[in-house]
Amino acid sequence: MVKTRLEAFSDGVLAVIITIMVLEMKVPHGSDWQALQPLLPVFLSYILSFVYVGIYWNNHHHMLHTLRRVNGSILWANLHLLFWLSLVPFVTGWMGENHFSALPTALYGVVLFMAALSYMILQKRIILAEGGRESLLAKAVERDWKGKLSQVLYAVAIPSAFWYQWLADGLYLLVAIIWLVPDRRIEKVLEE
Repeated sequence: MVKTRLEAFSDGVLAVIITIMVLEMKVPHGSDWQALQPLLPVFLSYILSFVYVGIYWNNHHHMLHTLRRVNGSILWANLHLLFWLSLVPFVTGWMGENHFSALPTALYGVVLFMAALSYMILQKRIILAEGGRESLLAKAVERDWKGKLSQVLYAVAIPSAFWYQWLADGLYLLVAIIWLVPDRRIEKVLEE
């Protein structure tokens, strides 16, 4: 099976996710700076989530360039990833509306952790379908320190949300910053 439908569907779902997140931000009922102040936590959570969804879109796009054909295993793994990413608008809104309180912040981390895990599952499915260790993707991600470090940081952040909220928020921001640095591993392998 060709990969174009998988790419188009994934791009559409990610576009809808971003659209839902921005629609969750309500317009203030005032025209001064004071009217915007209560929206600051909602806006900050939106920015963080927008960056995360953008990172996933970017990395997903690069990863699919290593794929020649899809199979059922890849389709289901991709849907698994999209399921967890589709929960991002809900946890983003809940966290922002409740000013980064403990439970919404922890659940935000659970969704991020599960999205990272499902991304790794998709990555492994693609590697298997494309020839295992000799596949382009396997060569590109053989030392996936960013992916492994991200999951460890999420695992620390989730319980931290209940005792050291600032630590949880900081760890989520740190993971986003780590992934904002362009990752050229796949591009390098494709160029060779």
